[in-house]
Amino acid sequence: MAVETERIRARRRPLGDRLAVLGEREFTRFFIGYTTSLLGSSMAPVAVAFAVLDGGGTGTDLGWVMAARILPVVLVLLAGGVIADRLGSRRLMLGSDVLRGLVQALFAALLAAGRAPVWAMVVLVAVWGIGEGLFMPALGAIVPDLVRRRELLADGNTLLGLSRSVSTVAGPALAGLVTATRGPAAVLLIDALTYGVGALALAGLRLPDRPPAGGGGSVVHELRSGWSEFAARPWLWITTAQMGLFNLLVWAPFLVLGPLTAQRELGGARAWGLVMGLYGAGAVLGGLLMLGRRPGRPLALATAAGLVWALPSAALAAGAALPWVVAGALVAGVGSAVCGSLYGTTMQHWVPAALLGRLTSFGALGSFVLGPLGLAAAGPAAARFGTGGVLLLGSVWQVVAGVVVLGVPAVRNRRWEEGPDT
Repeated sequence: MAVETERIRARRRPLGDRLAVLGEREFTRFFIGYTTSLLGSSMAPVAVAFAVLDGGGTGTDLGWVMAARILPVVLVLLAGGVIADRLGSRRLMLGSDVLRGLVQALFAALLAAGRAPVWAMVVLVAVWGIGEGLFMPALGAIVPDLVRRRELLADGNTLLGLSRSVSTVAGPALAGLVTATRGPAAVLLIDALTYGVGALALAGLRLPDRPPAGGGGSVVHELRSGWSEFAARPWLWITTAQMGLFNLLVWAPFLVLGPLTAQRELGGARAWGLVMGLYGAGAVLGGLLMLGRRPGRPLALATAAGLVWALPSAALAAGAALPWVVAGALVAGVGSAVCGSLYGTTMQHWVPAALLGRLTSFGALGSFVLGPLGLAAAGPAAARFGTGGVLLLGSVWQVVAGVVVLGVPAVRNRRWEEGPDT
């Protein structure tokens, strides 16, 4: 009984203790720069979507532009993990921020000059995606260097997740307002400036020198080794496969057909900004609920929370009024924060540090690899089967897939008290 009481106390610490990680100088410096750049990044997709639509583009054009951003992410993720291990995460992330800032500045200039055809948008967002694909695995690897006190690592990850959630509240709502009043070019210029803030924060970090984590072997050898370790963990590859199919069948159609529906039926950019803003508000709420907590069966709870992702697509498919769509997005945001917090923490808890970068990149690759296909296919699929039919399929799939994954013992029975995999 005493042991269980101590565990409950550890999971429900006072808020001040949960924020002690902000006393870590390097973490706080990075946190400020990262949060600032995230704000701009969360604004940009709204601007890009309406830059395409306001320029006379179709749903299919929007799908191609959005796919052009995701596809390079998929292609460079694995290389990004290896490069981060060899050159250091900070250098790679700094270069990525500089690259993305320059791309967004150029994009804004073309839009302001009225010289941004769809093919030019595709090229620009593709380069933007390369920068993102290099940044993502480096982010997963840099956090242990930012947080020197190991007992604060989980809280550091949770705060970074909250940063992402807060940006999804303020970013889309602000982007909808700025896009409606000043145009998409102004939003992309703001994004470029925020990448500059992130780069300055990274440049000022003082991090320990670490030897290459890959052991000095060839890139192919390191990737093969990482794949073997990834495939040996059923809980990891099963949840990764589920997330990949979610991006194909649920999230990609929602991102393409949602703005299209908003433009036709819900009031345009302001309405879509509200939907995504409330999705972010739900994510903030979910992150606050998870801060400092460690449920006994984290993967089971994460999977169950993911069921609510079906709600916003179902509301759009049913032709519901804006308040219902917003409500569905709010609840889905809560579920997304619970999933993200638990999946990220379990990765760092159960995967050995020497494998974390590569296994993170494989997990990210599996999650994103089908996304470009979903984005590109959403418009043509809606033209053939109807927007409501495509969105309804995604909602049904999300529920069915979640129930199936919950039935897998490696997911359902995995307990927090189990030690790291060996």
